[in-house]
Order: sequence, then structure tokens, then C-alpha cells
Amino acid sequence: MNGIRLSSDHPLHRVQKVGLAVGVVALAACGAGWIWSPDQFFRSYLVAYLFWSGIALGCLPILMLQYITGGMWGAVLRRVLESGTRTIPLMAVLFLPIVFGMHHLYEWTHADVVAQDRILQLKASYLNVPFFLARAALYFAVWIAVMALLNRWSSAQDENDDPLLGKRLHYASRAGLLLYALTMTFASVDWAMSLEPHWYSTIYGILFIGGQVLSALAFSIPIAALLADRSPLAEIISADVFQDFGKLLLGFIMLWAYFALSQFLITWSGNLPEEIPWYLRRTGGGWQVVSIVLILFHFMLPFLILLSRDLKRNPKRLAIVAAGLIVLRFVDVFWLITPAFSPAAITFHWMDPLAAIGLGGLWLYFFVGQLKGRPLLPVNDPAFAG
Repeated sequence: MNGIRLSSDHPLHRVQKVGLAVGVVALAACGAGWIWSPDQFFRSYLVAYLFWSGIALGCLPILMLQYITGGMWGAVLRRVLESGTRTIPLMAVLFLPIVFGMHHLYEWTHADVVAQDRILQLKASYLNVPFFLARAALYFAVWIAVMALLNRWSSAQDENDDPLLGKRLHYASRAGLLLYALTMTFASVDWAMSLEPHWYSTIYGILFIGGQVLSALAFSIPIAALLADRSPLAEIISADVFQDFGKLLLGFIMLWAYFALSQFLITWSGNLPEEIPWYLRRTGGGWQVVSIVLILFHFMLPFLILLSRDLKRNPKRLAIVAAGLIVLRFVDVFWLITPAFSPAAITFHWMDPLAAIGLGGLWLYFFVGQLKGRPLLPVNDPAFAG
């Protein structure tokens, strides 16, 4: 039973085909938009990239957390998470447009701007193009190495019930979580926080990490619900497992809200002129509407809904809540990034959704392709013993 793979008539095959077709068309439209407005193209692309790479990278810490803690919830979700992590090399390739568009995104890449700005001069030893590219290469090298190691040992576990493999996965995940936390903290500073280089926050990296984990879990739950109707998950997954998914989702929503509130309270209590402009840009000019939407629908509403035990035990209802959170996760990334380019008034360009749809269609195509490549349940996993 554990050796069963995705059936040829499963709806995810249609998702893969449609995703590729829609993604190519959307990216082609964005490519046409680049001709008329390259600045807007790279801004929209950056938002879309940070959103989808957040799902891919967020699968990595959840996978490692499961190897450390164990539990049926992670065993039935493992192939989904592994497939997500195996799209990280794709995200490394899709990072190239950001490399080519750095001059359109980051003011610290302009020598004339740095020459007239004392703060940028003091940060120039860190914020410079060669070091930025070297760090990005290091981040992807670490993420891909950790991903490859975990997937290789997991594949070996399918063929061999050697308990040593489980111990390797456990201890590698401990080290991997530390590496992920360090690299993602620096990556969030490089790719997002440096859009406004006069501002800084010591909790910004943690906020990004919390958002990535929440995005990955919110994406994984609807996929698990789709897989739960057929063998082999139909014989294994139960309402108790989906209740565990719901508890985790609720927990990560609260964690995200805690990080976001902590950053706001620290900035508000300090009331320093070098810190408050970041929030002033996001609470004025119409951006306050987005802030209210995030408070109500990214935190308060799902928090209240997920208090229901019956809802958490219902795969379809839980999947709907998770799918809604995925949309709100994009809104959150949009709110974090776009005001850096449009502080005076809220802006929404047609390339914003198209870039997200384009990258998303391409990502889903590769994700489903990876999911088809292995049995849907891990073989020889201790969770299925007996």
C-alpha cells in the first residue's frame, strides 16, 4: 500500500497541465509589460517571487520539524513537503530576473545615490552588488544541500528499513533548522528589507520565517485533502490527522500575529524617526485598508474559525480555510514590499496578479511533477509500523 503513487486520473494531473498553460500565458503577458514598464515588471515579479519561494522554502522547516518530533500528521504530509522542497532549485533559476533587475529595485545599487547618502555609505560594505550575489548563491547552496540530503535519505528509507536512516534524518534536521533560520534571516534582509535601506528591524527575519511556514502549511492542507479521497491516504489519513493539521495552522497563525504585533509594538514604543517611516508608509495613503484586511482576515477570522473542533476534522472545510489563507499570504507579502515603491498612495498594477499567476502556474507544474515521482506515503516509516 505504501508504494502507491499518484493515479493517472487524479485531479492534480489537470492542475499540472492547466497550471503550466496559464503560467506561460501570464508570464508572456508580464514579459510584454516589461517592454513598457520595466520598473513595474520587476516590482511585481519580486512580490510574486517572494510569495512562491516562501511556500517552497517553508516546506523545508516543516519537514525537518516532523523528522525531529515525529507524528502521523507529518508522515502523511511528508511527500507533499518533500515535493515542495524539491522545487527550490527551480526558485534558484527564477531568481535570475531579480539579479538582472537589481538596478530597478534597490536604490543602494545606484552609485550616485550612495554618494549623496551617508547612511548608504556606511552600509556599503554589506549592501553592494558583488556581496549581494555571493550571499544569494550561498543561501541557495545551503537550502539545496539540506533539501538534497533529506530527500536522498528519505528515498533510501523507502528501500531499506535501517533505523540508522531515521537517526540521520533526525540529527540532520536539527542542524538544518539552524541553517535555514540563519540563511533565511539574512535573505529577508537582502531581498526585502534592503528595499528601504534606511530602515531596519531585528525581528524582520523571524516575521518572514513565520510567514513562510504558514504559507507552506496552508498550501499543503488542500493538497492533503485532495489526496485523502484515494488510496493510499484514504486508508491512513483520518479526521484526527486533519484536526492536527488544523491545530498546527491555528498555531502558526497565532505565531505570525505575535511576530507582526511584536515588531509594531517595539517600533511604536521606541517612536524613533529612523524606524517609524516604515509603518507610516503602510498606514496611510490607502495602505491602511490593506492593514485592516490583514488584521481581520489573516488573523481574527481564521483564528475564530479554527477554534471549531468540527471544522478542523472536516477535510473540505479546513482546505477552504487554508486556501483563503494562501490568498491572504500573498496580500501580506504585497503589503510588505509594494509600499517601498509607492509610499504616498496605494497602487495595484495588472502585472501584480499576473506575475503571481505566472510564477504560480510554473511552480505548480514542477511541484506536481515531483509529487508523481515517489510513492505518496513513505515506505518503512516508523509511524506506519504495526
